[in-house]
Amino acid sequence: MVVALVVWMGASLWWSHQQVESLEGGSYAGPCRLVTDVFDGRWGDWAIGELAHGVVLVNLDDETGVGRGDSLAVQGSVSGGPGEAAGHRYEAILDIRSVDAVEKSGFLPHRFGQAIRDRVTSQLSPMRDGRALLSGFLIGDTSGIDPIDVEAMRRSGLAHFVAVSGSNVALFLALLFVCAGPLALGPKRRAVVGLLALPLYAAATRFEPSVMRASVMAAIALGGRLFDFVLEAWQLLSLAVVVLLLFDPGLSANLGFQLSVAATTGVLVGARWPAQGLVRRALYITMGAQIAVAPLLVAGFGAVPLFSPVVNLVAAPIVSAATLSGALGVAGLDFLLIPATWLADVVLALARGAAGWPQIGMIHLVLGLAAFIIHRRWAGLRPHMVVLAAALALWLTVFAGAHLEPGMVAVLDVGQGDAILLSGGDGQYALVDGGPEPALLVRKLREYGVRRLDLVVFTHVHADHAMGLIGAVSEFPISEMWLDIEPHSTSASSQLIALLGTRGVPMREPVRGESRLLGSLRLSVLGPVRRYASPNDQSIVLMLEGPSRRMLLSGDIETHAQGDLRRVHAEVLKVPHQGAATSDADWLASVGADTAVISVGPNQFGHPVDWVIETLETSGASVVRTDEVGDVVIDLS
Repeated sequence: MVVALVVWMGASLWWSHQQVESLEGGSYAGPCRLVTDVFDGRWGDWAIGELAHGVVLVNLDDETGVGRGDSLAVQGSVSGGPGEAAGHRYEAILDIRSVDAVEKSGFLPHRFGQAIRDRVTSQLSPMRDGRALLSGFLIGDTSGIDPIDVEAMRRSGLAHFVAVSGSNVALFLALLFVCAGPLALGPKRRAVVGLLALPLYAAATRFEPSVMRASVMAAIALGGRLFDFVLEAWQLLSLAVVVLLLFDPGLSANLGFQLSVAATTGVLVGARWPAQGLVRRALYITMGAQIAVAPLLVAGFGAVPLFSPVVNLVAAPIVSAATLSGALGVAGLDFLLIPATWLADVVLALARGAAGWPQIGMIHLVLGLAAFIIHRRWAGLRPHMVVLAAALALWLTVFAGAHLEPGMVAVLDVGQGDAILLSGGDGQYALVDGGPEPALLVRKLREYGVRRLDLVVFTHVHADHAMGLIGAVSEFPISEMWLDIEPHSTSASSQLIALLGTRGVPMREPVRGESRLLGSLRLSVLGPVRRYASPNDQSIVLMLEGPSRRMLLSGDIETHAQGDLRRVHAEVLKVPHQGAATSDADWLASVGADTAVISVGPNQFGHPVDWVIETLETSGASVVRTDEVGDVVIDLS
């Protein structure tokens, strides 16, 4: 069965690749069936949809009142390449120009599932902090959780509690059997009730891969009761995986599905380890799950939390109590929502506290595997090698992570936007802009060992520079913020300024010509020279001088502001506006940089344009892009 599963997964990956190649760009007019609910994107509403020849990310623009299972007759254009959103792979992007007709889903589980979701969301409204997390425990809805808290759950190893899976399905069935009363007396009646209800719960949780894995396992087990056969947990897992891949081969490439299967495998292995006492047995089970998912998490996110088993051991009973009381509260016992919310707040506080604890990467996994092999094969070397491996792993955890030496600058890979970290030495850090994603910026800063920020510069008001700073302000002490409050504003900048006021961060507008020392680095303010009509031209422009090199941090300035900054020379240039066609070619060349860094991510705007790269290279600069190499570290010392 294992061999067959491996062969099938390989065939599934090939099938998925072939599907990606089959979808071509151009105009499109025809049916599109939504396979996910609508989710908020950075620039509007999106959903995953199915066309006749593939799966697409649908830009719904202002279309409202549509959801999973609905069939739309649309006109639009297909562009872009494959990617992943909301846990689903897509092959291209469909930009809808018009929706000619909408046929609502007639699938009964969809209707009942939506009714369950509506009940949960209405009972937990307004969803903030613990109430939002409680919604995640019950139906896997994390839309109300602050992105920083979502990242904290991941870094602490608790994110699986909001990825509804086996324990939630078991709790749902248990409550269902109690509520069904006489209808669920006896194993066969319970099996019938459970088989009828499982699709409704799967629909309520939006058919997430982990829910589907758990639901299919439960359905096979209930079917065994109904027809008088019994299967072991391993058999249930294997059959569930094969059944799901038969119906949807693309699941084999879904990280959520992979993590669910791996975690369940780890739980089953951990449960077989000999242990005495409930605490030790629970610890072995959580360790088994953590070890099983560690390679996938490292491949997907770069690291896994070292103390996740311990954190899970503490959190698991609290989550179970919160989920049970929350389910009963949503069902009608409203007073139970108070303790349920309080318990969820406790879990949230635990996640926030453990988010800063050590993370382990691929090198730690390799060391752990080597120590395990030595422990099993060469008994005489066990004590010495175990001590050596533990000491080396500790050293790598504490001292060998990503860090910046004094005089170094890291242009962080934060997607389509800017975030630049400056190290002055002795724990002094400055940050210029924050990129578009708060959680991603917080993760990056923690990876570089940042504990506080001596200076933050918010160059201009656009969201791809502002939104990440909301995360930095929320998570790190900040000594001072430089920003240009007048004359432009956006929703993102207004949110950031309001948060700065709440946190009591000192804010001021820097004066052109002033400078600031940060250890071995000097920051000098070159612009804006005057007031500009364009927010991009209004960017704060900095010259960063190190002991031996200079770097021009140009924000997103365009031709007008560049024209006011003549005779500016630097060895390193942060290319304005992700390399867009808004720069003056002569100005780019006149900077005379030998290194040009473009901070850019996947985008629909064509950034960076070819002629900008050609101009820089012709002028003698080596062009480096964050979307190609990740973080770009520049040494100015």
